[in-house]
Amino acid sequence: SAPERVQRNIEARRPLIEHSLSEHEALIQQAGAGELLRRTGWIKLHRSERTLAAGLADAERLRAYDLHIDTLDSAGVAALEPDLAPIMGGIHYRDTAAIIDPAALSKAYADLFVSRGGHLLSGDARSLSQEPDGRWRVETANGPLVAGAAVVTLGPWSDAIYGPLGYRIPLGWKRGYHMHYAAKDGAKLNHPILDADVGYLLAPMRRGVRLTSGAEFARRDAPPTPVQIEVCEPTARQLFPLAERLDPEPWRGARPCLPDMLPIVGPAPRHRGLWFDFGHAHHGLTLGPVSGRLLADMMTGEKPFIDPTPYRADRF
Repeated sequence: SAPERVQRNIEARRPLIEHSLSEHEALIQQAGAGELLRRTGWIKLHRSERTLAAGLADAERLRAYDLHIDTLDSAGVAALEPDLAPIMGGIHYRDTAAIIDPAALSKAYADLFVSRGGHLLSGDARSLSQEPDGRWRVETANGPLVAGAAVVTLGPWSDAIYGPLGYRIPLGWKRGYHMHYAAKDGAKLNHPILDADVGYLLAPMRRGVRLTSGAEFARRDAPPTPVQIEVCEPTARQLFPLAERLDPEPWRGARPCLPDMLPIVGPAPRHRGLWFDFGHAHHGLTLGPVSGRLLADMMTGEKPFIDPTPYRADRF
């Protein structure tokens, strides 16, 4: 994309990002899941003077967004992460938070939903159809469910619903992999660490230390090819004392992406009572609560707390 188009999309995404943590924090408090949130920020590591200088230049540009950023030399990295091997330097982005167990957080949110009167039902979303009176029907294990509104929020599988309804939305996928490891000899990782010059990330999780890959451009349902994990693991072991693998095979996910890297959040243009909320790319967990609040404002007729225009479905 042209630089001006990228900047325009950054500004369009900014309201979602700026409210993402506060929306999570409100739900986390209500769900009693505070132990899952770590406000440590993350560290971007560089292995050479050249790449560190480029990283610092990027950080300076980001300061315009009122971010709290610390520059670290080799000793500064060691002070924050004493179990890492020596490295040239890094940049500590301090404003972000991390979830140490995404599955546990999702369950806590689901339990909160049920405690407030919600119901969780299993069924086939592909059975969604519109009744003659305009309501929406889906088949579940408990029988048909009929409601005045339905939300398509199936991430990379959303095309299975909107496609048969005649929408031609250019949804693609970036696949990614991760593997968990034990740490050797009581070593501890305190922050998510991006080894920027090599292209992988280590993150401290409840299960262990997570090694994540870069993006893989492939069909959503193509066979897994976790070659990036295999390539990056030896280098990651040199940086941090990883022990045995904790997963039988690498996890694989497909991130639903749109050409402008913005999600679709809002009404389906040609079907009354149908709403879209998908295409969050790498930020699905991050933007879940803030997107849900924005969608709820629109569905209930409240004034949206941020401008939903950049996320409308008919922009394509």
